[in-house]
Amino acid sequence: MLTITKEFHFSASHVLDRLPSWHPCARMHGHNYIVVLELSARREDLTEPGFVRDYRDLDAFKKWMDDTLDHRHLNEAMGGGISPSAENLAVWIFDLWKERFPELMAVRISETPKTWAEYRPEQ
Repeated sequence: MLTITKEFHFSASHVLDRLPSWHPCARMHGHNYIVVLELSARREDLTEPGFVRDYRDLDAFKKWMDDTLDHRHLNEAMGGGISPSAENLAVWIFDLWKERFPELMAVRISETPKTWAEYRPEQ
């Protein structure tokens, strides 16, 4: 199996309103997010030039992310009813992009330099 990753950045606010009111993350706050897409393919499934997927194809994700998430309030951008935790953000992105990028294997989200959440569906 061959794997590629690409890292993207955006800034956004959110409120984790399902936390107790005393919890600091229950108040509106923001992060400089890092999103990493991981795509994989078997050697025999590489494209003609030898790619899992051309990195330039991921420009569509960057544009979507800039238009949909960057400098937005994630509670609104992700739609009502979804708590915008890093974990839920990873699942939401994966579900939105898996059809477009069938090679997508995982989405990793960082809210701070020391924290990461990853969604990798079971195979």
